[in-house]
Amino acid sequence: MKHLRGCTFYKDDWRAFSEVLPPERHVVGKAHTIDIEHDNSNTRHHLGRFTRRTKVVYKKAEMVAVALRLWRMLTSEEGFRHYQGIALYIYT
Repeated sequence: MKHLRGCTFYKDDWRAFSEVLPPERHVVGKAHTIDIEHDNSNTRHHLGRFTRRTKVVYKKAEMVAVALRLWRMLTSEEGFRHYQGIALYIYT
């Protein structure tokens, strides 16, 4: 965690976090974790292909990394607008 300078960590009251994180940089409580958990839930839902035994399971680490980067890009507003512009250009 030393490389994460200037970050504030929002966490629950789990003792292990207190042993690792500097006390001046962490906040205990659920008020700030709702958005994070919502994003984690959506990611798990949409990337279920990583856990299902279907034909779309990625086996190579590189493909998993690419799929995660693409998912992250498409779930950001800026990334979505970029790819939306490309799609609209192609299909109009």
